Amino acid sequence: MTAAAELTTALGAQFPGVSARPSLDHLAFDVPLADLVAVLRHLRDSQGYDFLVDITAVDWKDRAPRFTVVYHLFSTTHHNYVRIAADCAGDSENPEAPSIVELWPGANWHERECFDMMGVKFTGHPDLRRILMWDEYPYFPLRKDFPLAGLPTELNDAEISDETKTGVISAPMAGGPFVATPGEPMSDAEPRAKDEAWSEQKEKPE
Repeated sequence: MTAAAELTTALGAQFPGVSARPSLDHLAFDVPLADLVAVLRHLRDSQGYDFLVDITAVDWKDRAPRFTVVYHLFSTTHHNYVRIAADCAGDSENPEAPSIVELWPGANWHERECFDMMGVKFTGHPDLRRILMWDEYPYFPLRKDFPLAGLPTELNDAEISDETKTGVISAPMAGGPFVATPGEPMSDAEPRAKDEAWSEQKEKPE
């Protein structure tokens, strides 16, 4: 029996709700949110997946539940990866998942980043606050409904705003590498986003 088959059998025997997840690279599983912490602990303590690589989330936008948290673990013994995915609790604007800081202290920053960018609230986190944007920032930039160019926003520091007389403005989309169709010349493909605020062909707003 292969290592992948052994792990699939072991997880299925202990956690009947776990199912194989389609994947083009690493072994992956869908896990009920109620079993998430227990499954991750089992993978760490009994299966050798001792290194938490990252935590992220998927915004399906038009599906319910809207958000799925995704964990990538690495085994320093077997030298392979496993991906664990669990649909979040909560509603489409307030997704929730349990914190795993108790399992991996390094999850602290991973969860803060996922909260900051996607708005996933990790219940039980010891200090869940933004890590990239300022605390009062009203949006979650990696959600599907957040425009590529960004949204105009007041700066968090009134003193800076008074001095500079500006806020956070939308970014120009021209020349961006993330909105072109593969195979098209960049000069023809950009700007492509419908939410662009300005480009070389449009006057920059004041």
